[in-house]
Amino acid sequence: MNATSAAIGLDIGGTKAALAVVEGTGRILARTTLPTEAELGFDRAVDRLAAAIDELLRRTALPRTGLAGIGIACAGPVDPARGLINNPYTLAGWDHCDIVSPLRDRFDVPVRLENDADAAALGESVHGAGQGADPLVMLTFGTGVGGAAIVRGAIYRGAGGEHPELGHIPVLPDGTACYCGIRGCLESLASGTAIERGAREADLACTSARDVFTAAISGNAVASAIVDRATSAAATGAWTLCHTFLPERLILGGGVMDDQFPLFAAAIQRRLATATQFTPSNVAVTRAALGNDAGLLGASGLVHCESDPGAPWGEKMTRRVTDPSCREGHHP
Repeated sequence: MNATSAAIGLDIGGTKAALAVVEGTGRILARTTLPTEAELGFDRAVDRLAAAIDELLRRTALPRTGLAGIGIACAGPVDPARGLINNPYTLAGWDHCDIVSPLRDRFDVPVRLENDADAAALGESVHGAGQGADPLVMLTFGTGVGGAAIVRGAIYRGAGGEHPELGHIPVLPDGTACYCGIRGCLESLASGTAIERGAREADLACTSARDVFTAAISGNAVASAIVDRATSAAATGAWTLCHTFLPERLILGGGVMDDQFPLFAAAIQRRLATATQFTPSNVAVTRAALGNDAGLLGASGLVHCESDPGAPWGEKMTRRVTDPSCREGHHP
């Protein structure tokens, strides 16, 4: 199989799912999106995703037999080894739902599942802002705060192969309570949802996080306090992660960063500049380059790294190919 073999990249979020046919080089041949509608049932969602994949194959004149596989990035928690989505928090009713088996059986191709933050970091490391950097850490600020690390060319995992939830590191002990079980974690203070909640609690006439940032720029003191709390939380979180991983590059992505990267990056850089236990200049704070395509490219790369170890994906993910303990999504 060569570097141009096509795979399906599927990125499932709380509100929408994005799908694309992606070559091994990272070139997207066709794409589509559809509302997730998790609350209407998991089986229905799988049927709709399968139909969307068939439509993409028709558009690209690619037969099922020409498909290298399907890679899925999904908002976690997920269990890559068993192909399960365990996320009733943002995908209503999707608890211990096997998404790998039905798609594998329907299309007769390998199917791989990964946490969306890990997939996005993988995409950026191979084709985006993380090229040439190792180790790297990526944080995504959107509805929640996700994060992942690439270390020695592989997705970093914890005990039992689990995904480290970097968005739930504590940054303010007496802060807002979070569903993760503690108060004042990074997500509960710096996500788009947290910023919107702060505006509601303060009776600020803002209906979105973007409105809050606009109000802060206009000089609204309440909005400015909410924004300052978010950027301070991000800076504290970055401090902890940089001391933990000592990354060459810290990549900031997600919807909040579309407009607010300079604000968050400046706050993080000011905080890191005071570090005495590592060399701050060794860490570059960088805007994510792939936007919403990071998850799609990372998801498809889960397939490409195994189908062609000599391609760019395989070079980056050699450990995933050669170490059986890293080959998620394999089912007996």
